[in-house]
Amino acid sequence: MRPLFRFAQLARRHYKASPPPPPPTPPKPPKKPQKFSFHGATWEDPYSWMSQLNDKVAMRHMDVCMEQEEKYTEAVMSDSDNLLNKLHFEMASRMPFDLSTPPLRWGPWLYYRRAEEAKPYPVLCRRLAALYDDFISHKYPPAGFDFTTGKTIEQKLIDYNQEAERFGGYAYEELSEVSPNHQFLAYTMYDKENDYFKLSVRNLNSGSLCSKPQADRVSNLAWAKDGQALLYVVTDKKMRPYRIYYSLIGSTDEDVLLLEESDESVHVNIRHTKDFQFVTVNTFSTTSSKVFLINAADPLSGLKLVWECDVLAHCIIEHHRGYLYLFTDAPKGGRSVECHYLLCSPVDLSSTRKWEEVLVDDPGLIIEDIDFSDKYLALIVREGRKVQLCSVGLPLPFGKGAVKLRKLDLQYLSIPKHVCQIMPGPNYDFYSSVMRFIISSPVMPDAVVDYDLATGKWNIIQQQNMLHDRTRILYGKNSASISMEPSNSKHSSPVSVNLEDDHLWNDLSEFYACEQYEVPSFDGVLIPLTIVFARNNKTEAKKPGILHGHGAYGELLDKRWRSELKSLLDRGWVVAYADVRGGGGFGKKWHNDGRRAKKHNSINDYISCAKFLIEKDIVHENKLAGWGYSAGGLLVASAINRSPDLFRAAVLKVPFLDATNTLLYPILPLIAADYKEFGYPGDLNDFLAIREYSPYDNIQKDALYPAVLVTSSFNTRFGVWEAAKWVARVRDLSIYDPKRPILLNLTTDLVEENRYLQSKESALEATFLMKMMES
Repeated sequence: MRPLFRFAQLARRHYKASPPPPPPTPPKPPKKPQKFSFHGATWEDPYSWMSQLNDKVAMRHMDVCMEQEEKYTEAVMSDSDNLLNKLHFEMASRMPFDLSTPPLRWGPWLYYRRAEEAKPYPVLCRRLAALYDDFISHKYPPAGFDFTTGKTIEQKLIDYNQEAERFGGYAYEELSEVSPNHQFLAYTMYDKENDYFKLSVRNLNSGSLCSKPQADRVSNLAWAKDGQALLYVVTDKKMRPYRIYYSLIGSTDEDVLLLEESDESVHVNIRHTKDFQFVTVNTFSTTSSKVFLINAADPLSGLKLVWECDVLAHCIIEHHRGYLYLFTDAPKGGRSVECHYLLCSPVDLSSTRKWEEVLVDDPGLIIEDIDFSDKYLALIVREGRKVQLCSVGLPLPFGKGAVKLRKLDLQYLSIPKHVCQIMPGPNYDFYSSVMRFIISSPVMPDAVVDYDLATGKWNIIQQQNMLHDRTRILYGKNSASISMEPSNSKHSSPVSVNLEDDHLWNDLSEFYACEQYEVPSFDGVLIPLTIVFARNNKTEAKKPGILHGHGAYGELLDKRWRSELKSLLDRGWVVAYADVRGGGGFGKKWHNDGRRAKKHNSINDYISCAKFLIEKDIVHENKLAGWGYSAGGLLVASAINRSPDLFRAAVLKVPFLDATNTLLYPILPLIAADYKEFGYPGDLNDFLAIREYSPYDNIQKDALYPAVLVTSSFNTRFGVWEAAKWVARVRDLSIYDPKRPILLNLTTDLVEENRYLQSKESALEATFLMKMMES
């Protein structure tokens, strides 16, 4: 036995395990310092060359840098391929592979988009709602056959696979409007080669394209003359909407210029009222808002000014039986208001127009949004943190002074628990009592619901069932749709559907808990914090967590259920959402307190919520990740700059990171709302605030930063150079730790249009976060 033992010793000595390979080295782009001065302040930017789009040499260097970044990301993540593939399979298998969108009824037709077998893009179709409706499939609207004519009952309107052939293999549609007579379809497709949207009009009877109008750089459109004419808006070379044209379908005459806005600070927008009686024209800048009215029956009769104010305000006008209704957040008597309100005025008033307030302000019942039909007004209202959906009959009382909304004959409509957002659907049929809404919750897949405002009954038209991996798409007489009676709650806030009804909504609260907290910020203001976790993991110690934030433009933080997060939740992660100031859902003051010179409030709110999660042992102190999209990327990156030790990792998706240079020297066009949100560099206080919060300008030197995955694209509102500059500078200034890599991942332009690529990108993010928490 002795010789054998000695042989084993020699073998072990000879085959001694080799040391692990060194970690991959991060790229180091060249520095070309350039000095800038403004308001007496001077700073140096070593990577400003990355944004010189017209410098061919600089762009060749950028191509090389991006290739290096891609290889570095692949190298860092190479040991996690098995996990990445597993997560990608999980997420892709959960995506709802719908054969069709929910059919939308408008007049005699059902409109829908459906998939074509083995083709990347859908087709837009319609079918007569009354034709053999007993044979309408729950999941496949084109099913059925017209035995009278011997033809299929479906009519194809647009095949976007053919559109892709017209536009170089890429089919992205921005606008799509069917004419009120159902004879034409106006739509805009993205021309990638020229970087603008091109207008086309298709005859729905023949299927052919109309010879005119065909226009480039179209940003907006509206039908007139009952579908015989089209109004459209074009942009200048800086992408500012500034001209309105009138085109008579079938005419050989040149399109008529109705309006040209020469002031480069003013933008133009148009929309038709829901009854197609008028086209409204909004012109707006940072210092003014105006609304003009065009008679849709006679568009060449001119524009009539019906509303104006001296600030940038949200103004939407609807027409109902001889009255104009204005939904706006414009100041009253020169004083800013907290929320939107509703005004009314006779449409044919020939003398000085007078707007009368319809509803009395009620701080306890805030109107978030409205939607008109011929007989009913639907309202999305907020009571504290609770969102509700209700309706009231039309017409509203006019000429008797403003009334309290609660005093009207309100009918509250049934919704599930934990609703975070209610959005109106494309309710084109003005004369129908049925309105469609999308109901969202952190613990429930989005539900597309039709509400009959005449009866209060509701019908879930589409919702993914996560427990049975199927999707409901229901329509027709023989559908097994969920139809419920009204709650009979009037005048007072209703209770959401009770527990035994939760399964009707495919609610997942039996498996995933949703808890809400109010977190004191640095100045004592309470910040709403929502957390979601798997119930069977509640008591598990050392839980990792991810904190989402946005806090900009007065927009709601997206807290909707996302099926890709299930992979994290089922592995014991906590998913949290911080409704910081600057976002939406809590009034105008909440938004104002997080913008311009007060942007620091948003950042400190986010940090306070991050500390709360750790201090309350909701998330382990070394396992918290941040997550931000677009302007939310600025929020998270700024929070990291101020408290880098608070986070172990972060994901920044197409983030806004170089605020100083972007606002001072915009490469891509900015609009008034951007400056209103982040500050006017010409204003000294705003400029100082921008310099203080800008992520690129406030990276801590010799600090240990968390691991960060930054995703960007060349086809994004915030250019890839912002992400590349920030990544390079963080690596340059912070302490290098191979266990905390700073990665830049460039995504394809088609991610938003391709569900497979969406799930692949989400899988990469989840893999990155898990890898960093375990390292």
